[in-house]
This record gives sequence, C-alpha cells and structure tokens, in this order.
Amino acid sequence: MSLKVEDVMVEDVVSVSEKATVKEAAELMDQHEIGCLVVVKNGKPVGIVTETDMVKRVILGPVDPEKTKVWKIMSRPLVVGNPQMDVDEASKLMRKRKIKKLPVIEKGRLVGLVTTTDIVRSPEVMKMMIKAIKRNVIKEIITAIQQRLELEK
Repeated sequence: MSLKVEDVMVEDVVSVSEKATVKEAAELMDQHEIGCLVVVKNGKPVGIVTETDMVKRVILGPVDPEKTKVWKIMSRPLVVGNPQMDVDEASKLMRKRKIKKLPVIEKGRLVGLVTTTDIVRSPEVMKMMIKAIKRNVIKEIITAIQQRLELEK
C-alpha cells in the first residue's frame, strides 16, 4: 500500500480572496505564520501566493502593496493534486513544476495543502528513508567484506 497525499496534507488551509490587497495577504500570512495563501474567486481556488511571490513581485517589483490586488501577483495556473494521489506522484509533480506547495482539490473544492516539508516530515516517509539508508549501508558493508576477502587471498 502506498502513502497518499491525504495522509500527509494539512487540512486547515488559509485562503484569500483574489480581490484582497497584497498588504492584506501579507498580514494574513504573518498572522497565521504561514508561507502561502490559496487565492479564491467565488469560493474556487484560482491561484496561490507564496513568500517567493511576495519577494519577486512586490519587494523587487514596482508594486504598491496597499493598492495592488492579490490576483496580479499570484502564481497561476494553479497546479493541484488530489487526496488519493500517491505521495510519490505528488513529489514528482512538484519537482517537475518547481513548486514547494501543492493545493489539494477534491470535486472543485480546496480540501488541503501538501508541502515538500510535510512529505519529508511524514513518519511513513521517514521510515521508508531509514529502510533505504539501512539497505545502502548493508550493501556497503557486504562490498567492503568482499573486497577485504579478495585482498586476503
């Protein structure tokens, strides 16, 4: 049985209206101590605003945070996953699209968010990584023993 996105995702996702200002979005991110907001239009996810978006498009760009609307700086189109997606598949999608945060959508509704950190910190993923490390260590030990035996001949 493979690990699913629903097993590692955060369900309590903070969203913001596309009509909110960049300043309001930044305040919301600060208030909740989070690195992104899913942008919604009429209750449907349409984009995402991340700390990177804030830096690249607001701090480094000629944008007035008090007047500019979130929809102007959000990343789009929104790359999404679904709860039943394998974590491995989600990881590959995130690497391919060069993103660290993947909104999780089910029947057009935002049901969660999975990040690269969520995946790595998952106990199941940790167990899989430990098993892989153990296998590699055992292989290295066997190789070292075989090499030593060859030298002793």
